[in-house]
Amino acid sequence: MQRRYRVVIAKPGLDGHDRGAKVIARALRDAGFEVIYTGLHQTPEQIAETVLQEDADAVGLSLLSGAHMTLFPKVLELLRERGLGDVLVFGGGIIPEADVAKLEAAGVAALFTPGTPLQRISDWLEQTLDARAA
Repeated sequence: MQRRYRVVIAKPGLDGHDRGAKVIARALRDAGFEVIYTGLHQTPEQIAETVLQEDADAVGLSLLSGAHMTLFPKVLELLRERGLGDVLVFGGGIIPEADVAKLEAAGVAALFTPGTPLQRISDWLEQTLDARAA
């Protein structure tokens, strides 16, 4: 890792299941990232503001409620409006395969579904952020 990257892990919307987000946050912290976990029930506006205030390099969105096609693009839009279009956005949760390409086309860099090895996520994040910093 070229430096200690700051990563916001956020739970947008009304989804009340946060175990996966907490597991990811802990795994990234253990891998050397500085992690800011927002907690449950965050609005896209709150997430974008947290990314701004924390000067984050990346934001990971965790969603199990099925509202990913609304909430993920809204977060991306708000980040761009705040001049944060360069922040790496990735996501995870219950995301149907048919929606993956649409979300990636909208600007989500990667999506990780349940069962993805934690090492794969932290390795991807480190490599992607290192490549951007080079």
